[in-house]
Amino acid sequence: MDMNIRPASALRPLRLSIADDPRWARIVTRDKSADGQLWYSVSTTGIYCRPSCSSRRANPKNVALHDTIESARATGFRPCKRCNPDGPSLDTENATLVAKACRIIEESEEEPSLEELAVAVDRSPSYFHRMFKASTGLTPKAYAAGHRAKKVREGLETGTSVTEAMYDAGFNSSGRFYEKSNGMLGMTPTQYREGGTNEDIKFAIGQSCLGAILVASSSKGVASILLGDDPDALVRNLQDRFPKARLIGMDRDYEALIAQVCGFVENPDVGLDLPLDVRGTAFQRRVWQVLQEIPVGGRMSYSEVARRIGSPSATRAVAGACAANNIAVAIPCHRVVRNDGALSGYAWGVDRKRALLDREALQSA
Repeated sequence: MDMNIRPASALRPLRLSIADDPRWARIVTRDKSADGQLWYSVSTTGIYCRPSCSSRRANPKNVALHDTIESARATGFRPCKRCNPDGPSLDTENATLVAKACRIIEESEEEPSLEELAVAVDRSPSYFHRMFKASTGLTPKAYAAGHRAKKVREGLETGTSVTEAMYDAGFNSSGRFYEKSNGMLGMTPTQYREGGTNEDIKFAIGQSCLGAILVASSSKGVASILLGDDPDALVRNLQDRFPKARLIGMDRDYEALIAQVCGFVENPDVGLDLPLDVRGTAFQRRVWQVLQEIPVGGRMSYSEVARRIGSPSATRAVAGACAANNIAVAIPCHRVVRNDGALSGYAWGVDRKRALLDREALQSA
């Protein structure tokens, strides 16, 4: 007998157990991104589910994996009532309801109450509040405030009078409007409408390993830190942001501040503690606050930032807030990366982002 001949059973490919199948790991973590790509059925309960189902985890020995919904249905089992694998996911359904609520807020002359919005989408007020915040990163009240602030800015930018902008945005009291106007605009409504008239903006330009750096401050603190290759382009950028403000450059005392910023870029360990004049929406401010808590040498994914602000599904909105940041390095949006660690977009160029991270990694090693 030829001892080199292997029995037929030894030639059959080994079948991975469900627990060893990489698809099972996505079910264990209830990976929402796997919804629509994968389904599983459970023989002991006679149901099939989507990966993100919140039901008690099944024993993998009783589970079969399916790459199509047709395969899951072919088992003869019934669809799970909790995760509704045959229909839209809960996240998709909630997103549709949140979009409806946002339209109601935007089209209402006065801010609708939480109870009115909840009734409109047929959910309880507490559930609707959690759902809205998880989807947008804001409470319904904060979203309404942000929308009103946007309407005020748009009205003032098109030349509308302050009074008209106030009422068009849903403010029925001038006292309430002026109480909130500085927080919304970063200056008085009249100054905003006139492009920063009578506002002094000091600025200076320095050079570092990243190229030119422009630092600009209002009376409240640093309002912009801009990076680039062309100093003149940075000044034009600043002029576009404050078209009618008084730009004051080459101030000897102020140049000490630009030296501090350049020194931080060259040696991140020295730290950078500056008073900031942060101008952004309520959501952007929440994101930027988290960014300021990332230590030198640290990195955080967009999804982790979303979780830190209590809005795990707002990853895309977090990326938008990072892109809108106008105060480079002091609000360190360069420390936010993709889930796989890869570098994504950066307002001042991915090469600068990489250089900042590499330098900080060396300093903190």
